[in-house]
Amino acid sequence: MSAIYERELDSQLNGLTGYVYGALMLLFGGIYVMVCQLDGSPYFTETLDGLRFIYFVSIPLLTMRSIAEERHQKTDQLLYSLPLSMTRIVLGKYLALVTVLAMPMAVMALYPLAVNALAASGTVHLRAAYSALAGFFFLGMALAAVGLFVSSLAESVGVAAGICFLVMLLTYFLTPLAGYIPASPLASLIALAVTAALFGLLVWRLTRNGGFAAAFTLALEAALGVCFAVDSQRFGGLFAELAGKLAVFDRFESFAYDILDLRAIAYFVSVAAVFLFLTVQSMERRRWAS
Repeated sequence: MSAIYERELDSQLNGLTGYVYGALMLLFGGIYVMVCQLDGSPYFTETLDGLRFIYFVSIPLLTMRSIAEERHQKTDQLLYSLPLSMTRIVLGKYLALVTVLAMPMAVMALYPLAVNALAASGTVHLRAAYSALAGFFFLGMALAAVGLFVSSLAESVGVAAGICFLVMLLTYFLTPLAGYIPASPLASLIALAVTAALFGLLVWRLTRNGGFAAAFTLALEAALGVCFAVDSQRFGGLFAELAGKLAVFDRFESFAYDILDLRAIAYFVSVAAVFLFLTVQSMERRRWAS
């Protein structure tokens, strides 16, 4: 696994992607620090909250080449022939991405100390600042796993970057978009049924088994129909409620004001674990197909 890790890290650092991510994060981090912290705000969370948009660009850039480029250049066949489990290969690539994410974070950890030393008025609450930094880092870890999974599905680097960017946007605006769904039980049922169909499409993309994907989708749709028949009123506003609980970006807000939210960290780790598992399954399917 160490060889995969070193190879992936070398690819990120010898190309422009790792440096572009680091430059964007530190540049805009410095700008937000000047606007927020040097102006007297004691909460570093305001800076990091503004920096979340960097993930829209950086995660697609960092993850687009991880697997999609291997497939485009036919070097993925070398990965399949290695005497390593696909889990170790995927983890090696993922840990390299996490290392790249951590590099500018290490520099940004000095920002609160610098503000406290240089600010003419006010100081940054250090405990809140480092709690927010931890949450921001775990948010990046979760999004990197999502991007790696998208790269495992795409056939080219451009497609991987484009789809990942759209996924990041959808993830960020999930709660506001869900708010446009009417709160009526029927509207929530329709929205959940469409979501179940999308899950079925994902299962088909992973397995390439149309029968299994269709049976999976029908089972989900039937379960929704039964639940709606039993208690239709429970579906009122249910889609928006579930979207709010599952929105990854929204979980970062709980780190504001000196709160180290272990539940949010556990959620980020769970999201990363789920999408790493899906990435392994996607790679395994291609290994046996080849």
